[in-house]
Amino acid sequence: MRERLLYLLKHCSNLNHVETAHGFMVRTALHHDKLLLSQFIETCSSLGFSAYAHSVFSVNSQSHPHIYVFNTMIKGMTLCNSAFEALLVYKSIGRVGLRPDCYSFPFALKAVVDLRAMSLGTQIHSQAICAGLESNVHVVSALIQMYSSCARISDARKVFDEMRLASVCSDDVVVWMAMIAGYVKVGDPDTAMDLLSRMPRTQTDGAVLITWTSVIAGYAQMDRPDEAIAVFRKMQLENVVPDEIAMLAVLSACAQLGAFHIRLGECIHGYVKKRGFDQMVTLKNALIEMYSNSGNISNALHVFVNITRRTVISWTTIISALAFHGLGTQALDMFSRMEMAQVKPNDITFIAVLSACAHVGLVNLGRYYFHAMKYRYGIQHEIQHYGCMIDLLGRAGYLAEALKLVSEMPFQPNAAIWGSLLAASNIHGDAELGELALLHLVQLEPWNSGNYALLSNIYASAGRWDKSVMARKLMRDKGVRKMPGWSFIQVSTRTHEFIAGDTSHPQFDRIHGTLFTMNEEMKTAHYDPINEFDNHDSDIGPASISYCSSF
Repeated sequence: MRERLLYLLKHCSNLNHVETAHGFMVRTALHHDKLLLSQFIETCSSLGFSAYAHSVFSVNSQSHPHIYVFNTMIKGMTLCNSAFEALLVYKSIGRVGLRPDCYSFPFALKAVVDLRAMSLGTQIHSQAICAGLESNVHVVSALIQMYSSCARISDARKVFDEMRLASVCSDDVVVWMAMIAGYVKVGDPDTAMDLLSRMPRTQTDGAVLITWTSVIAGYAQMDRPDEAIAVFRKMQLENVVPDEIAMLAVLSACAQLGAFHIRLGECIHGYVKKRGFDQMVTLKNALIEMYSNSGNISNALHVFVNITRRTVISWTTIISALAFHGLGTQALDMFSRMEMAQVKPNDITFIAVLSACAHVGLVNLGRYYFHAMKYRYGIQHEIQHYGCMIDLLGRAGYLAEALKLVSEMPFQPNAAIWGSLLAASNIHGDAELGELALLHLVQLEPWNSGNYALLSNIYASAGRWDKSVMARKLMRDKGVRKMPGWSFIQVSTRTHEFIAGDTSHPQFDRIHGTLFTMNEEMKTAHYDPINEFDNHDSDIGPASISYCSSF
């Protein structure tokens, strides 16, 4: 009877099932059984009936208290995003004459993390010490997670080091994983990698893989894709076989680097196919982004076409890819296909759509989609949507309308919006708008030399040379340093980067000689590249021109 009821509780799928099971438990006097009651609470919590679970728990906790049932109730509350109620249940443990055990503390600490209640977390830490459980592997890992989640990484490390000095559970995978994940969480993948390199090799393959993957993802999230890929290569040297999550993390890094690591991206694509991961939509979405960022839009389209169940992210990623490559018409056609497929767009989709309209110059269509977002799809405008629309209007020469839209925004305009207006004023020769935009940009990003250079160009093109000189003088007076131009070229599998004024390239002398020869040949042809670009600030032009002037 008991085993059958336990089985039925595990397979309840709606409120009617739960109420029927509860009624049977009461009629058969099994509602005081700790295993059945715990399973009942767990089932209710997993189905979202936490209030029902708590009412049944409250009736039984006074007459037949058991720590196992209390722990299940605390866990259930945290799963239902009721962290405050979970901590109330935890506090009531002592009132019924029970003591928290090694499972009570981790569940309570999880609720602390959800509430970011650091003071309560330190109290629970003290209570764990009083209970003699400060060296328990479950409690130690929960404390590390709690402190690192609340940005108290030094306290987390103190708990970790004390555990190692005491030689208690110092080789346990859970504790090492918690500490490494903590460093990743606070944006310190270097220390996480250092710990990973010293982690005892007694863990299971799955645990090792999870730890390596978290470090790779940490570097990628910190916009350090080179290090992410380096860790991935080290993982391979350690004979750790990557899974689909690891592939997703390294593909994210490849996407950030674009063409720099296209070969690695292609190898990962082959590996994904070989391992049978190519049916995972998340991986295919990452492949689309990687190919797009590397300049291979045809491969990105090929991956998209072969997705059987396309999500809104799949559609948005390919629309963004097409718009990014200047294929605005194709991007808008893809959006029409998305609508015909009855996939509801989200706010990110409309950023891609408005960007596509800007690339093609379809102002009326952009206006339509901007208004349709709210009135047809119920999506509120964010500052990014205003930014796209202002960029579209500015590119097309509707400067007054763009400036009006800035004044109507419910947000404070950021540097990207004023930058769009400054660029538009440069294109259309509106010095007054350019001056207005720069005044705001100087406050928002006073270090950006490109803003001053653009304004100088606007004044120069309008023949206002005194103002052009003043813009450059303002930049010097503020101590803003000009950023050197740079460029790169990929030859076979190697990528060569060039920075204006840099002489550290191993083939510098050969490059210098080639550029000198090119300059002489251009002079023979009566073409002077330096004078050609004098009226357009060379600091924001191609790096090769800066090279010519440097040599």
